Amino acid sequence: MLIYKIFRADEWQTLRDDGVTAGAPVDLADGYIHFSTATQAAETAAKHFADVEGLVLAAIEADDLGDELKWELSRGGALFPHLYRRLTLAEVLWHAPLPLVDGQHQFPDRMT
Repeated sequence: MLIYKIFRADEWQTLRDDGVTAGAPVDLADGYIHFSTATQAAETAAKHFADVEGLVLAAIEADDLGDELKWELSRGGALFPHLYRRLTLAEVLWHAPLPLVDGQHQFPDRMT
């Protein structure tokens, strides 16, 4: 199953430059990297990244993250994937821009 991380442009560039990330400031504060499933990603973008341009969506295979990936209750009682370690660039299967069109981020068709 693919899970997704939404990065701001500078966060994505840091991952590309360093090859590893502990996440965004909210991830650092919470102690884990927040991810979303395909069905959760649009709501995550709307709630936490409203009107933010230059976002990048990264796809990661959940099964490849090992035991440090935990599915925990969050928004609305849904289970969200949280990674309790750093994410490496090598674990990103693909990435795509999330253009902002008429106030909504446009997600790629290949999300599964």
